[in-house]
Amino acid sequence: MKEKKSKTLYKSITNRSLTGAIGGLGEYFEIDPTLLRVGYVVLTVFSGFFPGVIAYIAIALIMPNK
Repeated sequence: MKEKKSKTLYKSITNRSLTGAIGGLGEYFEIDPTLLRVGYVVLTVFSGFFPGVIAYIAIALIMPNK
């Protein structure tokens, strides 16, 4: 039986625009970070801007660096 490899969520070192938080989410979920960034911008614009910015700051502060 194959042992399951544990995944840990970290900010990306190689795939970063600002803090590497969305790049880290992309690496963790194996999704293209560009798609996540576009989705984040769309959700932020349609949610009134403020909640998206607060969520990004919270994620950037909480996620550890690799």
